[in-house]
Amino acid sequence: MLSKLGAALGYFSRSVPFRPVPALITSAVLAALLLAPCPAGLDPKAWTLVAIFLTTIVAIILKVMPIGVMAMMAIVIVALSQVTSTSSKGAMADALGSFSSPLIWLIVVAILISRGLKKTGLGGRIGLMFIAMLGKRTIGIGYGLAICELILAPFTPSNTARGGGIVHPIMKSIANAFQSDPADGTQAKVGTYLALVNYHANPITSAMFLTATAPNPLVVDFVARASGQDLQLSWTTWALCMVLPGLACLLVMPLVIYLLAPPLLKATPDAVVYARGELKRMGPLAPKEKVMLGTFGLLLVLWANLPAALFGPAFTLDPTVVAFVGLFVLVITGTLDWDDVLSEKSAWDTLIWFGALVMLAEQLNKLGVVAWGSLAMNDAIVASGMGWMGAGAVLLLAFVFSHYLFASTTAHISAMMLAFLLVGAQLLPGAYLAPFLLMMTAGSSIMMTLTHYATGTSPIIFGSGYVTMGLWWRVGFVMCVVELAIFALVGGAWWKLLGYW
Repeated sequence: MLSKLGAALGYFSRSVPFRPVPALITSAVLAALLLAPCPAGLDPKAWTLVAIFLTTIVAIILKVMPIGVMAMMAIVIVALSQVTSTSSKGAMADALGSFSSPLIWLIVVAILISRGLKKTGLGGRIGLMFIAMLGKRTIGIGYGLAICELILAPFTPSNTARGGGIVHPIMKSIANAFQSDPADGTQAKVGTYLALVNYHANPITSAMFLTATAPNPLVVDFVARASGQDLQLSWTTWALCMVLPGLACLLVMPLVIYLLAPPLLKATPDAVVYARGELKRMGPLAPKEKVMLGTFGLLLVLWANLPAALFGPAFTLDPTVVAFVGLFVLVITGTLDWDDVLSEKSAWDTLIWFGALVMLAEQLNKLGVVAWGSLAMNDAIVASGMGWMGAGAVLLLAFVFSHYLFASTTAHISAMMLAFLLVGAQLLPGAYLAPFLLMMTAGSSIMMTLTHYATGTSPIIFGSGYVTMGLWWRVGFVMCVVELAIFALVGGAWWKLLGYW
């Protein structure tokens, strides 16, 4: 009997895809949260959803199971517990509701399109061009990626399309040129460093231009309302206010990441000669490379909303529509075939786990958890009697770091930002309101640094496998603090010079 039991346990431990100790810790967290009394002002079902969300995050951090399995578990628990509805059918509809989100499909299609760069060889060619220009040191290539982001940012309203659909395939091609591939366990050579630079350039450039990410126009409206229409951020004023601290962040960011996640291959003295030789060997662009290049040009023009600028708003296209157009062009021209689409596992894995996290974040907002937290913060600040500087700092940090609870910057800004701005407008002296509002404006993009689900760009880059979750979160926290400090110091002095306070 004991031998049979031991054999069964052995089979169980080998076959079931979870780690027992982390699973026990996660179960204990869930039990503790469910047994804890529901906070005043919060519905019991909302508190149950908070417990499910936090437990899911803990399970992902502890790597209890693959992230896609954990996401499926969250969907199952939401449906079975019926915390979002009065019936299992309604709860299941809520649990699957986010899979119709255009943002999620934009991410999936961007990953599928990026496959074309590798298949056609265009990605390798672009990577070799970067190496030929900046390839003497890995950090130089990092700066090249940051410059690429900066050039594209004013014309690409979707940060996901820019960082995940355009720059990331280039980054992967450069890493592959150095034989740095997660599939071979060689990602640490240069790939991990370049992937982190690829990602962290994205929030910085999103903060620099009104047209660099989708929720920025909403921020403009909220800032105007909180200031009583005194601070109106046009495209020009936004860029003017953010350009100097943003450039300082872009200058510092590759250096900080170089210290936090140093590439194994730092100096590449022969890389330039090698790259030029390979480019010569490749010869002129092949027909499929030209199709791929033309498709990217089409995507960039449409993502930049140039038709709408030339012919009117009737020609505006949603970024997800543009992405599907690009994928369709690649398929019907034979640049990609249907097997390529079906075999891109990272795209379909991202669809599951990111969709589940978006669903949890949306339901937390729907059940009033976010509004409850904002009100509690306001009451706590008022009751504490802290000075206006402390109140401003607490509001900024609470807003930025509450992004751990969100899988969408648009959802976070829509749910919380106006409330925080209005509280700040009540507590801060009028002479110092403008720098607070500008810091909150910058923070609405900087908060993207924190997690691997923070915005649409993050699951694309994280899903490519170059960066572990632990490293992603560590670097994200440090970069968030560093960038906030740069905007506070450099930005504060710059805004003083511009006469905003």
